[in-house]
Amino acid sequence: MTITIDKQQIGPRQPCYLVAEIGLNFNGNLDLARTTIDAAKKSGADAVKFQNYVTEDFISDRNLTHEYIENGKTVVASQYDMFKACELSDDDVAALAAYCAENGIGFHSTPTNPQGVRLLADLGVGVLKNGSDYLTNLDLVRAMGEAGLPTVLSTGMATLGEIDDAVRAFRQTGNDSLILLHCVSNYPCDPKDLNLRRIATLRDCFNCPVGLSDHSEGAFAAALAVGLDACWIEKHFTLDKTLPGPDHRFSADPEEFRTMAEGVRIAELALGSAQLGPTESEEDARQGWRLSCVAARDLDARHQLARSDIAFNRPGTGLPPKGADWLVGRSIKGALPKGHVLTPEDLL
Repeated sequence: MTITIDKQQIGPRQPCYLVAEIGLNFNGNLDLARTTIDAAKKSGADAVKFQNYVTEDFISDRNLTHEYIENGKTVVASQYDMFKACELSDDDVAALAAYCAENGIGFHSTPTNPQGVRLLADLGVGVLKNGSDYLTNLDLVRAMGEAGLPTVLSTGMATLGEIDDAVRAFRQTGNDSLILLHCVSNYPCDPKDLNLRRIATLRDCFNCPVGLSDHSEGAFAAALAVGLDACWIEKHFTLDKTLPGPDHRFSADPEEFRTMAEGVRIAELALGSAQLGPTESEEDARQGWRLSCVAARDLDARHQLARSDIAFNRPGTGLPPKGADWLVGRSIKGALPKGHVLTPEDLL
């Protein structure tokens, strides 16, 4: 199944859609957000993603804390204060969406309530995104489906049953434009926990395009995921890993994202076609490196060929080795020197 987002086809044998997840990494500063958007585009991103959440939708206990590493030091922060500092107003979201449109890069966001869904739909975004933490909020999943837009559901921390519940809730709205992202909600994710084979499992179970929300470090997982038919790669993106905040350390900076994007595009080229046969670029090699039937010794005119008269040498411009059985018993027209490449024209 192929889904269209901002005139780009997403699905099997289509270019992988690359998303720079800016999330909290603009530190509540719209100027930094715009600069980060510019850097993401230059680094090869097809789109950027923000989060138009309302902190009170998911945090009521203000004593909850979050521990993270910032420039080598452990920081323990209030979850409420951390999220509140990066909360976007409706006007902020509209401004960022407009900036992306002006600069030719896709924009989408993760809402936490139906009002946020409607805001994004009214702004004309091409796709909605539901975070792994909200996969089990079926009311929100239904609101996304009812908006009529293509929707991406991340599946971090989820059981098969929870994913099935969300997919059923979405499709019951009559909307079938669904993309699932395999995701491991560890920051950063150790390679041993990536389990990229789940991409195929999700595709087979739910019959929809599948991508990867990549929380690993480096570029290898994204390119490998493309080899497993991932159609979408989302990766946290920062202008600078040393900026203050919880997500900068494990996010890709512009150079790392660019390396990842280049690796994905090379992987797509390398996957090529499943059709067996020599490529156009191999034709010269076939002629130069394959073997032909050649005269194993000097042969007299009208000589009747025996198997001992035939050797196999380069180049591959004559009869291939399997032609030796056909040649045995046939007579040649004229004398042939040792090493002569045998062709049908040499025969009586």
